[in-house]
Amino acid sequence: MGLREAASCFVIFLLSVSVVQAADGWGVRCTPTQICAVKGSKVQIRCSYWHPSRIDDLDVAVEQTYWFTKGQDSEPVDLRAASEYTGRVQYHCGNKACTLTITDLRDSDSDVYQFRFITNQQTGSFTDSPGVSLSVTGVQVISKKASACKTYDCSWSRVECQTSCPPTPSLSYIWYKNGQKTWGEKSYSDFFYSADSISCAVRGHEDFPSAPVCVHGNSCDRVNYIDRNICAFKGSSVDISCSYNSRYYSITSKFWFVAEQLYRPRAVDLLKDPEFTHRVQVLEPERGRSTLRIMNLRLSDSAQYRFTFKSQWSEWERSFPGTTLTVTDVQVIWSPIGPTLTCHSSCLLSGRPSFVWYKNGTEIHGETSPTFRGFLHPENSYSCAYELHHSSPVYAPKVPLVQLSQPGDILKGSSVSLTCSSDANPPPAYAWYKQNQTLLNRAAQLVFSSIPLSDSGEYYCTAENALGKTASKRVLINVKCAWKSAVTGTTTALLLVVILLAVFLWIRRNKSFTQQHFSCGTHTTSRAAR
Repeated sequence: MGLREAASCFVIFLLSVSVVQAADGWGVRCTPTQICAVKGSKVQIRCSYWHPSRIDDLDVAVEQTYWFTKGQDSEPVDLRAASEYTGRVQYHCGNKACTLTITDLRDSDSDVYQFRFITNQQTGSFTDSPGVSLSVTGVQVISKKASACKTYDCSWSRVECQTSCPPTPSLSYIWYKNGQKTWGEKSYSDFFYSADSISCAVRGHEDFPSAPVCVHGNSCDRVNYIDRNICAFKGSSVDISCSYNSRYYSITSKFWFVAEQLYRPRAVDLLKDPEFTHRVQVLEPERGRSTLRIMNLRLSDSAQYRFTFKSQWSEWERSFPGTTLTVTDVQVIWSPIGPTLTCHSSCLLSGRPSFVWYKNGTEIHGETSPTFRGFLHPENSYSCAYELHHSSPVYAPKVPLVQLSQPGDILKGSSVSLTCSSDANPPPAYAWYKQNQTLLNRAAQLVFSSIPLSDSGEYYCTAENALGKTASKRVLINVKCAWKSAVTGTTTALLLVVILLAVFLWIRRNKSFTQQHFSCGTHTTSRAAR
């Protein structure tokens, strides 16, 4: 196992096997039973199970497997349907074994995890007990050895990066001296002056460093962020705070900035950043404490925010990880389990949050859980709200509209395209069919680069998402030969010429007759006068 792979897992197995076996041939074996892991890493729990092959002349078949936590309600909730685990949980099952993977571990993930499988028997379900205990921990710096320098206000010290988990070999560490990243092993040795501080993190999880500590003396340069992760809703406001200390009180400058990104290569004071104009404030509620307030949050504000300061004699470097802000909105996610709709947000609060569900914009009374298990009618729309933040509604596709690139008769060999569009959320998948139900294409557009006569016929498309499927009206494509079209055009043109010529001759003859009649009338009048 390489250093990076080891760091990505950072899991300690304290007990290797847990076996729960019933006398009648039902059982579960999980490994390990106790796990200690660092924040930000991932963990895997593997359970194998067995059951009788037949009961009462009926073959036993497993219909469902899932994990749940003891900390949840008495009714087990599949972790895949729990909002706080959305996007972080995966199951890999097969051959009577299932592996649970949880990524991006958080403090709140510390719990007891249990595995359950359900069969086609009336009483054919089994749950492992007592389950697998997971502890999520951080890191800290411990001073191991120090010796005084020959110069004043200095010491040569060795410090060590530790966690509450038992030691694990093959791990690599990151060190931050005065906020400046540097490399090292589990222990780090250097000269330390009274202004110097030191912090450490496991490589691969640099966003979760230990709190900076003074090595020589009690008053050193350091920054401590109140929260390492903050989640906030789009359109709301958020406060990001830190405490800071300078060995030298004469601080000449200080500001908040966004960690370096591809489009933001250097640190810019957020008060001067055009993207945050009129949306940020920096508050100093007390000495040694700074609060960055961001208002009218946008999804693009999701980033890591850091604080730096500079004094006459020292500077807090800018590579020390700060507070990661995640800006999100409320979403309704369809799950194949049930099937159900889940009201999801990365900003779920601890405790027992209450949700509100809506059908066609009207509140559904009694539905306060994060999952909606009612009947989903394809003609209805569904949405939810959490902490007064509303999701966009989800609904099945409306009847698709078909647009033909050139209506009317189509000449053989010409280029023709049909485009299918439908209003739906989530966005639908499209498919094209001909009149005999032959599937032609799975895309929004059906293109004929050189259409043959055999492609004449009626076409329609379907739009489908997790909530339903609808079909468009049929569109007729009439492909004609070019020579037939030319003959038809020539005949029409000749007929038009004959008609125009006949009209012209008739008008000319009529005009001649009129003139002749007028001349005779004039001549008679003259004679009479005479």
